[in-house]
Amino acid sequence: MKALKDNKEYTIAEEQKKAYLEEGYDIYGDDGKLLEYSPKKKIEYNKYAALEKENQQLKKRIKEYEKEQKKAGE
Repeated sequence: MKALKDNKEYTIAEEQKKAYLEEGYDIYGDDGKLLEYSPKKKIEYNKYAALEKENQQLKKRIKEYEKEQKKAGE
């Protein structure tokens, strides 16, 4: 498996995974697929706010759709 952070990449053993996660590295399998994000990873607030807004809009659309489906079933 590999530990990646910025432009650094290390091949690590399973026993080292926790230490690298605590240092801010993301862990990838040998196949290149992401296994685990670092808990120290942060996102910019404006990205978070945009996702939160989109989430609320989607929840509203789901409720509207469920109401339509319920009416159609009656």
